[in-house]
Amino acid sequence: MSNKLIKAAVCVSALLLTIPLTTASAMHIMEGYISPGWCAFWGALCVPFMIGGGISLSKKMQADSTVKILLALAGAFVFVISSLKIPSVTGSCSHPTGTGLGAVLFGAPVMSVLGVIVLVFQALLLAHGGLSTLGANTFSMAIAGPFVSWGLYKLLRRFKAPTSVCVFTAAAAGDLFTYIITAFQLAAAHSEGNFWFAAGRFMAVFAPTQLPIAIAEGILSVMIFGIIEKYCNKELYALGVISKRRTGA
Repeated sequence: MSNKLIKAAVCVSALLLTIPLTTASAMHIMEGYISPGWCAFWGALCVPFMIGGGISLSKKMQADSTVKILLALAGAFVFVISSLKIPSVTGSCSHPTGTGLGAVLFGAPVMSVLGVIVLVFQALLLAHGGLSTLGANTFSMAIAGPFVSWGLYKLLRRFKAPTSVCVFTAAAAGDLFTYIITAFQLAAAHSEGNFWFAAGRFMAVFAPTQLPIAIAEGILSVMIFGIIEKYCNKELYALGVISKRRTGA
């Protein structure tokens, strides 16, 4: 196992430990808040993404076994920061997602698998979200958000944007899009005939806290990506995350 990869793991883990972890009932959709029909719908919608994610994850691990530590770090990052809760208006809560950084490192399909694992553990250990609403939470946080992050990172790289700009934009936009999808999910379940009004109302509830959270998540993702790039330049190049490998890395 690469010593540089281990050093990166230690550095990132130390940074994660500085983030206070709190038990949360934040805005993953909680148990019982949407009907069984909607739970089944979102769960079924996740299935093809999960299958594709499993295939993609298997290929990446077979290609380079050293990425396992980076996968563990990406999962830990998502678990820690998406377990935080920041009070929002009307008694709800907002939180970061962490999935944007993982999507940059491994692609959106892989994050669908890591994301659902994180959501299951949070539901069981922290009462954060729920098992019946696992499909809805997986689609918003582990599928929709990461695909936006992944697409934006690839697009900005194509236009030769600085790496820090690419990572910040991907992480922040993925966070915000997760909450847009969550607002749509809640509106579909509770709109009472006026979907767009309900969706706008839910987005307005999240916006005052989620906008600064998205910016903070973008900055934190840039910091952690910088550590990973310093110690794991070879692995990032092999994964196609960066286009140039440093000499001697």
